Amino acid sequence: MVITHYTAFVNHVNLHYLRAGQGDAVVLLHGWPQTSHEWRNIIPQLAEHYTVIAPDMRGLGDSSVPETGYDKKTVAEDIHQIVQLLGFQRVFLVAHDMGVPVAYAYASLYPNEVCKSVILDVPPPIAGTVINLWHIGFHMVPDLPETLIQGREAAYLRYFYGDAYPHAITEEDFQEYVRCYSQPASLRASLDYYRSFPQDVQDNAEFAKTPLKMPVLVLSGERSPLGTSAYEVMKTLAIDVQGEVIPNCGHWIPEEQPKVLFTKLTAFLGQEEKQKSFSKTD
Repeated sequence: MVITHYTAFVNHVNLHYLRAGQGDAVVLLHGWPQTSHEWRNIIPQLAEHYTVIAPDMRGLGDSSVPETGYDKKTVAEDIHQIVQLLGFQRVFLVAHDMGVPVAYAYASLYPNEVCKSVILDVPPPIAGTVINLWHIGFHMVPDLPETLIQGREAAYLRYFYGDAYPHAITEEDFQEYVRCYSQPASLRASLDYYRSFPQDVQDNAEFAKTPLKMPVLVLSGERSPLGTSAYEVMKTLAIDVQGEVIPNCGHWIPEEQPKVLFTKLTAFLGQEEKQKSFSKTD
């Protein structure tokens, strides 16, 4: 399966994205501290059935790094404009970690253009829900994280990947992530995703007034420190929510259990009725 690299200028930013396959569109949104590379074990299989689009979100990977725009409404608009550019009317959304609030914003802004959504392990930030992970508050502090992390990116990132299922993230994969996050501008941008959480909470409060109607599948890792929080939150934000826990898996689902994830995705996405096909526009 050929995976092709592209760059598109959308919403005043150059976004790098991967594309493979043909058919209905599946958009894969990566997490932190990762890039579209996290989907490397999923894309070849998924592309046998769908057109797979995996962008590097603004400021990350090989996408350009604007000064602003890290609230998830803006990032969702980036992704939406890529989808429009490629000529798709509707998409499946699959999101992990930081990609989740982007997917939620996308589905809330364009509910008739999202057929189904898959949420991996992380809930969107909403008022009254506290995720007790130390790095979230640390990353939201202005300037300080950059000062402490710069020059130590490899050691810092290795700490986060340390709980991954054995051999899920190889040394080669690790170095690819370090390459991307060692750029000072990209490091700052990655932290600005967290610093935008207060705005995201406000935006999500408005979105939550209209629960999502498309089917939502929430997958959590059995060993994830987040437990089933994503499922509990999504039940308050959407009408039709399914939840499953993946055994022998932590937070890094696409890399720890790609075969299981592929099976779950095709079973869930494949339930779409033929008459609701949403291939490219004529």
